[in-house]
Amino acid sequence: IMVLTDPEFESSVLISTDEGASYQKYRLSFFVLSLLFHPTEEDWALAYSHDQKLYSSVDFGRKWQLIHEHVTPNRFYWSVAGLDKEPDLIHMEAHTPDGNVQYVTCRAQMCTEANRNYPFPGYIDISSLVIQDDYIFIQVPTSGRATYYVSYKRDLFIQIKLPKYSLPKDLHIVSTDEKQVFAAVQEWNQNDTYNLYLSDTRGIYFTLAMENVKTTRGIGGNQMLDLYEVAGIKGMLIANKRQDSQVKTYITYNKGRDWRLLQAPPKNINLRHDVVRVTIYLCDLIMVLLITYNKFSNFIFSTAGNIGAELSYNNVGMFVSSDAGNSWRPIFEEEHNIWFLDKGGALVAVKQPSVPTKHLWVSFDEGRQWTQHSFSSVPLFVDGVLVEAGAENQIMTVFGHFSHRSEWQLIKIDYKSIFSRKCTEEDYQTWHLHNQGEPCVMGQKQIYMKRRPGNYCMLGQDYSRILSAESCICRAHDFECDYGYERRSDGNCRPAFWFNPSTVSRSCSQGQNYFNSTGYRKVVLNNCTKGVKEMYTARKQQCPNRPPKGLVLTTKDGKLTANMGNNVTFLVHLDEGDSLRTNIQLDFGDGTAVSYSNLSWTEEGIKHIYRSAGIFRVTALAENTLGYDTTTLFLHIICPVEHVQLLAPFVIIRYKEVNISAVVLPSQSRTVTYFWWLGNNTEPVITLDGSISHTFTSEGMHTITVQVSAGSTILQDTKTIAVKEFFKSLLLSFSPNLDEFNPDIPEWRQDVGRVIKKALLQVKQLLVAVFPGVPTAAELFLLPNKNQSEEKKKTEEELEKTSNIIVGALNQNLVEFELKPGVRVIVYNTQLTLAPLVDSSPRHSSSAMLMLLSVVFLGLAVFLIYKFKRFLNKPTCCTHLGLMSLMQSSCCQEPPFTTKHSAHGSACNLK
Repeated sequence: IMVLTDPEFESSVLISTDEGASYQKYRLSFFVLSLLFHPTEEDWALAYSHDQKLYSSVDFGRKWQLIHEHVTPNRFYWSVAGLDKEPDLIHMEAHTPDGNVQYVTCRAQMCTEANRNYPFPGYIDISSLVIQDDYIFIQVPTSGRATYYVSYKRDLFIQIKLPKYSLPKDLHIVSTDEKQVFAAVQEWNQNDTYNLYLSDTRGIYFTLAMENVKTTRGIGGNQMLDLYEVAGIKGMLIANKRQDSQVKTYITYNKGRDWRLLQAPPKNINLRHDVVRVTIYLCDLIMVLLITYNKFSNFIFSTAGNIGAELSYNNVGMFVSSDAGNSWRPIFEEEHNIWFLDKGGALVAVKQPSVPTKHLWVSFDEGRQWTQHSFSSVPLFVDGVLVEAGAENQIMTVFGHFSHRSEWQLIKIDYKSIFSRKCTEEDYQTWHLHNQGEPCVMGQKQIYMKRRPGNYCMLGQDYSRILSAESCICRAHDFECDYGYERRSDGNCRPAFWFNPSTVSRSCSQGQNYFNSTGYRKVVLNNCTKGVKEMYTARKQQCPNRPPKGLVLTTKDGKLTANMGNNVTFLVHLDEGDSLRTNIQLDFGDGTAVSYSNLSWTEEGIKHIYRSAGIFRVTALAENTLGYDTTTLFLHIICPVEHVQLLAPFVIIRYKEVNISAVVLPSQSRTVTYFWWLGNNTEPVITLDGSISHTFTSEGMHTITVQVSAGSTILQDTKTIAVKEFFKSLLLSFSPNLDEFNPDIPEWRQDVGRVIKKALLQVKQLLVAVFPGVPTAAELFLLPNKNQSEEKKKTEEELEKTSNIIVGALNQNLVEFELKPGVRVIVYNTQLTLAPLVDSSPRHSSSAMLMLLSVVFLGLAVFLIYKFKRFLNKPTCCTHLGLMSLMQSSCCQEPPFTTKHSAHGSACNLK
């Protein structure tokens, strides 16, 4: 016995080896959310933690070992005997570090990365891994449409084939226990109903069995399908179908090939309507239903329902069928829970737990007569009944509670005394399974032995239900429409408008045979023989030699993007053509190509690694002696963008077109998208190229922003530029000692710019840009203070005068700053001649613009300068004056910059 402690207090497991007499505690390093025990090895268990980790134990929970992290809840499975080679193999759905989902297998105690396998070559959708019996199902992420794959008996995964235009929004596996797959599919035009599909034995090709099966919303919000599969009778199903705004109950005896409404009780029972509607309660799509059924009595089951024109949840009563659903009898006017005793020899009924009771009802004649028995002296809310079937121990356990605040109560009832004796041959009678009088059900005539109604004898352990089973002659109702065919009004199966019957499987090679469908396939597990079997069975024919047709090229994950340096796996599919005699060539678009002598060599996929980013044209060619087929795929190879830098001039001329560009690192080739916001534009300009041309029409400071999108990464950079009618510029250099301290990063250039700012006199409209790299250099821009056309000539003269003063100071090494104690840096004028004036007038040559564009460098630091230099020996007339005031002052008659006092007295000295 294993008991888990309350995780709110501690994480431990209590283990008892003496049927609960004593327990030993084992502390856990994780909190258990769920447990899954091995189907045959009782000491093996899987534990799923709150943090999505999966652990395994092979000693009944005493020691645990981590298997995998980031496992999807409820998507882990033990191995299936007879299919998986290792009994300790674990199937699971796990997340990769980048957020994708994979199907992973490994052994319970050997699940390192090196020992893990990935049976499906690609990523899958989350919560899509389903393993049932012989089948493994997954869903693959695709754009817009769901794609499902199946593996039969652990073979390679093959895409599930639904009718071409079913276009499923949702698919659930209903059952897989009868050598085929029942699937409920919600199609594109359905909301609260599902279509029921049945597959062939391999689970690949699905055909429609019933449309618009009703669903009900469960307590937990999950969809519940109104479908019941009778486990003891092959091919028998009961379903609620929505039809003409009504819900009606249908039954089939040949796995959905033919359906009919349930038969109403005889009219002499004083019923007002003529059709029984069965309320089928389905907990989930795995078909755990509250229809009462016993595997030892195939022909008896009961359910809640009503009689009327459609399904109603009011005035629900109880009905029983003792002939496998052919006819029904009402047994209670209120809803009851029904259980079977002694392999169906007796029925026990208890009212629904909404009302307390101390009585139960027992019937020995298949529900025709009932006797009341008391099981408690105090009324009990009955939550359930457990029946232990056995030859020597006939115990029924009733559990419930006396009130909503009381604890659970268990009442054990020994019902052996109600049977007078053990059954003899005279107590049995034969019963023929039939469908409204038709003795052949699923191609067999089956005769059962059952206890005569009303006999109070007990069945023995050696009781056998089936007396005989004889195969029937095959008839039309033993065959359903094959994949791609639809049943018409005359009952015949004909090709759907989208299906081409002449299509031959791609695996069909010259000299081999294939089965050419007649439009019909035998209902799975149908045991009929002879008759029309040969006429309806697919015919073996020799594979024709055909030219390649329907060549399809995809990537294994269905994506058209991949990261540079990663393996890309290409899959090649050919609809028609001799796969063994068709040459396959694949050109990767980067100057490399491969060739295969036949298609079989490409089943595992063709892998390739791209060493550069870009958009590559990948071309596949299939060719044989009769012809060829080609297909093309455009693959985007991307490299994660780490940095983007906007390159733009600091000052531009109004009405002059300017080039703006963005540098992306690492460099990309047409695999990124650029979004440009220029000035006050609210909508971006989108380009695939990293440059753009633009003309600014207004003066002032303008902001340019570029965003670069590559894959899931978006980076941005912003620059501010000045737009003027005209300006002057000077190139600056520095003494070599500055280069020793230049780490060539934007922050350093900004700090150096601030130091330069302190070393200069206050001048309005002065712009300085420090370039990256060494030797350290910068550019100084002189901008006009005002932009009025009538003052343009005066402003030009002022810029010329200011430029002369600055050039003079720079040429005389009068501009310097202290970088650190003991390190003084001198600022020089790189061009000894005065810079030309640049404006928007057509009289200027293009060389002026070229000089302007030459300032475009990566990572430039831009600074507006407000002071030019400090004064020394300040005369009264020049004290606290800026550079422009200094040029206009009449008290400074000597040249503006001197290194000593003049003989005439006053001088403006700058140091």
